[in-house]
Amino acid sequence: MWIVLLAQTAAIAVAISIDALAVAFAYGCKKITIPPSSLLIINLICTAVIGLSFLFGLALVPFIPQGAAAALSFAILFIIGLVKLFDSIAKSVIRKYAKFSKAINLSVFNFKLVMHIYADPEAADVDVSKSISMGEAAVLAISLSLDGFAVGLGAAMMGVSGWMLVVFTLFIGFAALLLGSRLGNAAAHRLKFNLSWLAGVLLIAIAFLQLA
Repeated sequence: MWIVLLAQTAAIAVAISIDALAVAFAYGCKKITIPPSSLLIINLICTAVIGLSFLFGLALVPFIPQGAAAALSFAILFIIGLVKLFDSIAKSVIRKYAKFSKAINLSVFNFKLVMHIYADPEAADVDVSKSISMGEAAVLAISLSLDGFAVGLGAAMMGVSGWMLVVFTLFIGFAALLLGSRLGNAAAHRLKFNLSWLAGVLLIAIAFLQLA
């Protein structure tokens, strides 16, 4: 049983980290660097959001009718999986209705900026310096964590280990950022590297495992 939970936890962490891999790859292709301090900020914020959402999910479990937790977990993971599966469509809609001016202040509390970067992660380099500053990294991390918050809630209702999820997310997320950046730097030209559909497939598969 613990092997199944371990595999599910690892799969969730991988699904959460796929967007970070794709974003880092795109930055590498455009020669936008992510300094170690910014890498650390992105990974710590993304991991913290997962941890907090997991704790919030655990707090909700006692108030959920018996037997409904698995159904709710399935619904959350399935819906987020569908959103990721049709990621390009969802982001095109957001880009259409979230027009952004670079004159706007850089802030993690600026919802419009966060949504703009969620739809177009490469826009995180607001000052066009070809380097992601610590402030830009924080906003990017929040945008990357939007899906992760819901996934953390679903994971809590699955009964997976919270500390294991946090550890996996921390290390897999950091590895994804490094790998994506190096692959991007090694690319001779800019390539489309949208792997959100893969995250969607993983989350939908995990959701259906709840019904087994």
